[in-house]
Amino acid sequence: MKPTRLVLIPLAWAACGLAQPLAPPAGWQQSQQRDPADTYTFTRFTLLGRFLNPPPTESADRPALRVECIPTSTQHRSKFLGADLLVGTALKILYVEPEEIRGTNYFPEVAVRYRTDGAKQDEQKWQAGTDRIPTAKPSDKTSATIPRETLKKMLHAQSVAITVDSDRGAPLEMQFDMPSAAAVEAACRVE
Repeated sequence: MKPTRLVLIPLAWAACGLAQPLAPPAGWQQSQQRDPADTYTFTRFTLLGRFLNPPPTESADRPALRVECIPTSTQHRSKFLGADLLVGTALKILYVEPEEIRGTNYFPEVAVRYRTDGAKQDEQKWQAGTDRIPTAKPSDKTSATIPRETLKKMLHAQSVAITVDSDRGAPLEMQFDMPSAAAVEAACRVE
């Protein structure tokens, strides 16, 4: 009878929701994607991170770094398409006036503070990404575009800490443990 009880206890924990959740995949996850017009295939690399403080909305998933490129083919060199920080909750958007005004265009940017491997914190303004919360408010952006030079620093780091502000002004602190980026660098020629 005792062996049966030992088997039933973990099953009861799982039924009650007390079992440990499965850990997210470690390292860069690679997938093949098609562009919206279905004209070419590109490679997407995704690295999941974690929030150091809870986000203001429960709908936010884990933060992620996403790098996209068209890998090397037999005739062409690889092409870096872009890199994004995906936060999953609405970010505070700064509207920057362009140097030359033509109409009412302003550039949406996100104030970002980041640190690699415990080095001095760097502050930059990144362009707001295209990912957003599906609402009627188009300014609810949930991502920021990582500049190429900054991405190079991040890919060579062991850890990256990033802080951005939510649309309510609360700081969102994220941590990314950076595994080897050899596959990303080889496919995307970030260097």
